[in-house]
Amino acid sequence: MRIYLGFDDTDDRDAPMGTGRLVREFGTGLPHEFSVHGIVRHQLPRLEDIPFTSNNSSACAIIDMEDGGSVETLRRLAVEHLEIHCAPGSDPGLCLVPESEVTPDVVAYAQRVTSQRVTQTDALRTAGSIELYGLGGTNDGIIGALAAVGLTRFGWCGRFIEYGVLRDLSADLRVHELTDAGIGVISVDRDPLVPQPNDRVVDARWIRPSLWDGRPMLQLRQRSHGIWETAHGKRPKKHASGTEKPIASPCDGTAQ
Repeated sequence: MRIYLGFDDTDDRDAPMGTGRLVREFGTGLPHEFSVHGIVRHQLPRLEDIPFTSNNSSACAIIDMEDGGSVETLRRLAVEHLEIHCAPGSDPGLCLVPESEVTPDVVAYAQRVTSQRVTQTDALRTAGSIELYGLGGTNDGIIGALAAVGLTRFGWCGRFIEYGVLRDLSADLRVHELTDAGIGVISVDRDPLVPQPNDRVVDARWIRPSLWDGRPMLQLRQRSHGIWETAHGKRPKKHASGTEKPIASPCDGTAQ
């Protein structure tokens, strides 16, 4: 069985880890009967009437559960992880639902969340019988947790921050190394060509495939014949004063 776990609002401005890293660390500690298919980060809007810390993102862990596993165990582990690692003063939310039970209403709600402010009442009304928990503070995290699940089910939004050997790939590799790892490639040039298996992908220090058509797809731009580069790089972080910080090393555990 495949299960979606949505997480949101687990950090504050001084937290040592953001929501994405918190969810990644949750995935590394699961018992053998659970395996992480992928973790998808979703961007939510930065609007003046929406409270958020720095980026207003949520995340969805896609978990495959073997016959010996139980939803109750997965829920307990997720709650315990949040209770231990959520930043003081955060408003964490958790959503747990089998993939097959994510309704069209949840998908429509999630799409709406990407463009406007919604309320906890909206989230609870949309969730219906889906497990949705506020675990501290104002409980506003339920809004983004449910949205993360809906957007992942939608299949055309977000980026993978964990997927198979994603973080072990070289910064200079061949297209077939990506496809062998289950990551599709697509040119987003105005006049796109088709990347060939032995074409090179260079300067790929930050590979975060998009969730397109329900699968990881890496967007590429052609640099020259047979040579490609990733279309999107890591966003520079900013100091509290607004000045940019140096881009983190791809080996830095804080990078998402």
